[in-house]
Amino acid sequence: MRESVFPQAGKAAPRFKLPSSTGDEIDLASFAGKKIVVLYFYPRADTPGCTKEACGFRDALADFDNGNVAVLGISPDPVDDVTAFARKFHLNFPLLADADHAVAEKYGVWQEKSMYGKKYWGVARTTFVIGKDGKVAHVFEKVKPEGHDRQVIDWITSNKLM
Repeated sequence: MRESVFPQAGKAAPRFKLPSSTGDEIDLASFAGKKIVVLYFYPRADTPGCTKEACGFRDALADFDNGNVAVLGISPDPVDDVTAFARKFHLNFPLLADADHAVAEKYGVWQEKSMYGKKYWGVARTTFVIGKDGKVAHVFEKVKPEGHDRQVIDWITSNKLM
């Protein structure tokens, strides 16, 4: 597997179309010219850190909506798992299923990780802010789940994107 490289600020965000927890296919191109997109990658549905992060975005969604900002979460889980996770925690934004991790690879977040000395491949918790022009405006790397929603809103606000 090749070395992961994030799309850099100012470059076009890789396009994709994925099944979602809402039952619809979500196409990134459909947001172009309409909304800023917060695209956050998380390792696995219904785990403690991922739940904190998702619930933070859920609770802050009115602030994102007021700024014409769409929030999308992506994990390498199958669609049934992201749907169950969204229902269990009453998530009010779509979670996308990237079961073959092809989109995670395009975004450079499918990386070799290590736990207890064992190496494996998985998603590095990363968030991309994508402007209305379809270009990456900012990349948050090595995200800490708690309070990340506020960190993203603060960045978008301070850069006058909303």
